[in-house]
Amino acid sequence: MFKLFILLGAVNAGLSVILGAFGAHGLESKLSAKMMEVFKTGVQYHIFHALGLFVVAFLADKFTGSALIHWAGWLMLIGIVLFSGSLYVLSVTGISKLGIITPFGGMAFIVGWLLIVIAVLKA
Repeated sequence: MFKLFILLGAVNAGLSVILGAFGAHGLESKLSAKMMEVFKTGVQYHIFHALGLFVVAFLADKFTGSALIHWAGWLMLIGIVLFSGSLYVLSVTGISKLGIITPFGGMAFIVGWLLIVIAVLKA
């Protein structure tokens, strides 16, 4: 699992940089200030949780076989897709109903971090 979460972290970190640059250089003149902030929030949480995937990788290596750590990683990845992904699409399309998805991604982030806390306390 170490290698998998390192790869997922690296891919997502790189993707967040690409999307951040695209937003700053390709979307700034096309989006309203409010939608630009929504896009930036997606990028910010994307990079934070890409780094979280690296944390999961190192913890998975230290606490081998911990299902809680593995679930934490998958929940962070799901959170990136649901939270950041919904904000990216919302900001570009203006489809406000996509905001319904965002809190599910936020909950995935929260539960992922909580699982790390529990796994460490149990170890």
